Amino acid sequence: MKEGIQLPTIVVVGDQSSGKSSVLESLAGINLPRGQGICTRVPLIMRLQNHPCPDPELYLEFNGKHVETDEDNVTFAISSATEEIAGHQKGISNTPLTLVVKKDGVPDLTMVDLPGITRLHNNVAELNKMPKVLSTVAEAMTAFMQIMGSAKDSLRKILLRGEYDEYPHEKQMHGTARFVEMLDRFANELRMDAETGKNSSFLMEEISLLEEAKGIRLPNFIPRTAFLTILHKKVEDISCKPFKFMGELWDYIELVVITVLMDHSKNYPPLQACMRRAAQNLIGKMKERAMIRVTDIIEMEKLTDYTCDPEYISEWNQLMEEEPKLLAAIDSYKNPSTVSLEGIGEVEIDSLRQFKHHLKQAFDLKVRMTSYWKIVLRRLVDTMATFLLFNVQVLVNKEMEVEMVNDLVGPHGDGIERMLEESPSVANKREKLKRSIKLLRESADIVATIIHRAAANADLE
Repeated sequence: MKEGIQLPTIVVVGDQSSGKSSVLESLAGINLPRGQGICTRVPLIMRLQNHPCPDPELYLEFNGKHVETDEDNVTFAISSATEEIAGHQKGISNTPLTLVVKKDGVPDLTMVDLPGITRLHNNVAELNKMPKVLSTVAEAMTAFMQIMGSAKDSLRKILLRGEYDEYPHEKQMHGTARFVEMLDRFANELRMDAETGKNSSFLMEEISLLEEAKGIRLPNFIPRTAFLTILHKKVEDISCKPFKFMGELWDYIELVVITVLMDHSKNYPPLQACMRRAAQNLIGKMKERAMIRVTDIIEMEKLTDYTCDPEYISEWNQLMEEEPKLLAAIDSYKNPSTVSLEGIGEVEIDSLRQFKHHLKQAFDLKVRMTSYWKIVLRRLVDTMATFLLFNVQVLVNKEMEVEMVNDLVGPHGDGIERMLEESPSVANKREKLKRSIKLLRESADIVATIIHRAAANADLE
């Protein structure tokens, strides 16, 4: 009767990131997960079997599952199985993961790759990084003010100075860049609206208004009411866009502010709900004030026909140079149906021939509005930009801290007292680290004693 031969088993033990997996890779001829920190988070049992098959056969066994893989995807398969066993964070599990490799040329061998040994100083450092246990309201208030100070510094960098070192890969948190993108998009939408249909029914709106604005006055006098009527209508047509822009802007600011506050208060979960509520309340109030301001801006633009921008006169003079071309085309015996005007484009003129007595005034009115409308749109964007920067300054440097303090220590606030209550997850982690540190110290003492005895015995011999 043949006796079974016990195959050799190699167990690799060592510190984290000391190259244990690399040694096994060279023996097995396959790739294992690599990276910074803890890569092997579960015991990985590799069973190598010399097999003459032309194509290697690889599969994983864990938790009663059988998962087939191949040499190209084995790293991903091991990582996925590890996450299923030990979770997505840095947790370690003693549940084994078995990798069977049937391949020509490998030795019949079982190898075990264990998670790296955590050194004492690593656990001590992690324990020291944990938030201090707060025992008094004064300590809690000090911790809160430190959180607010660091959060305000972060928000100044993100929303005001354009520094993104805290969130280098999260473009959503690159505040000033996102502000510029939103302003550019707003400006482009306004310009596109201005271009849409600008040459349809050319001059007919102006002629209609001039007909209704007739009065006993000097001839060729353009009534201001006609200009203001057109201006009012044009502003009304785009009035929804500034409100939409301002709403999106403050929604984005709220996202950034809450993200920063949550990141800086993550060690005090009971505080986070209070800070989130206070931030939402504050930004809600600032958003409401912003909408009132937008309403005022829109109403002012409807009523105001003024600018000191010299570009208005320059643009008006340039466009007025096209008037003779328009009048000549209308009077031409060839009766062209369209004419191309510099700065305006191709326009239809058939319907204008019956209103020759209003053409000069209508064209002048059109040109004045075209020139002035560019000023209005630019002014809207500039006003939004300056209003944004001013209010972000007020938010970060003044109102946020006041709102937080009022919410936490006001008549209905209990956030400071709740900071004294350590969350179960943090408390459990703290106790686990303390037990681990104690065990590691005891282990170090035992190893030191063994080494001392061995050295003493060697001296006696």
